[in-house]
Amino acid sequence: MIFVWIMVAQFALSGADTEPLCLSRFDYDYKLLSKLVELETGQKRLHETITEQQTVINELQTIITGSKSKEVGSVYTRWGKSSCPCNGTETIYAGLVAGSHYSHRGAAANYLCLTQQPSWNKYDDKEQDGGLVHGAEYEFDLRSRKHFFGREITDEDPPCAVCRTERPTVIMIPGSRQCLDGWTMEYHGYLSTGHYDHDAASEYVCLDVDPEAILGGTSNNDGKLFYFTEVRCGSSSLCPPYVNGRELSCVVCSK
Repeated sequence: MIFVWIMVAQFALSGADTEPLCLSRFDYDYKLLSKLVELETGQKRLHETITEQQTVINELQTIITGSKSKEVGSVYTRWGKSSCPCNGTETIYAGLVAGSHYSHRGAAANYLCLTQQPSWNKYDDKEQDGGLVHGAEYEFDLRSRKHFFGREITDEDPPCAVCRTERPTVIMIPGSRQCLDGWTMEYHGYLSTGHYDHDAASEYVCLDVDPEAILGGTSNNDGKLFYFTEVRCGSSSLCPPYVNGRELSCVVCSK
């Protein structure tokens, strides 16, 4: 048997030598091979651990991304339509437009988009004193009816739709029928509100440019009313660019 002598000399400050370490070639090769196998096994386990952790990270990212995508979005009401635009926007529900009566001084101002499938808490069917909700109607003057819509819609009842877009921001721009660069148009139409001389307050909403009417809702019951809005210049700085007597447009945009 061939022996290889490995001398390891370590000198202390005193200059003393250490005893030589004697190993056989077989022992040396065996230990070296065992060390290599141990390192390779450890590397393999480390690679498996990294792979498992990456899988967990990917699953968590998928959950977080899915959760965020469900949370991001905006909701708006499309007045005069029973469905939402086909641009990635979903219809949450189609409803009936309602609100306070135009002649009531203590009326609430806003328009409501009531669900067509009501559910109730406790109730008493006897009429009470308090807030009242009436159905809504289009109330346009004679010259406006066919000029703007090509058909007769006055005294008909408007529908509405509550819409959800994945885009997080929604704005209504009064006075324009176009969105800003980089924004998506949801719909455009006419800026509408109640009559200026009625007792009840109202709000400005964007009525769709091609409004629908609820079937069978042609009776003249008034209630919450839709009128066009017109510019009045007077001594204000609106004109120009606005024009006295001209009906205002509007657009609903998302981004």
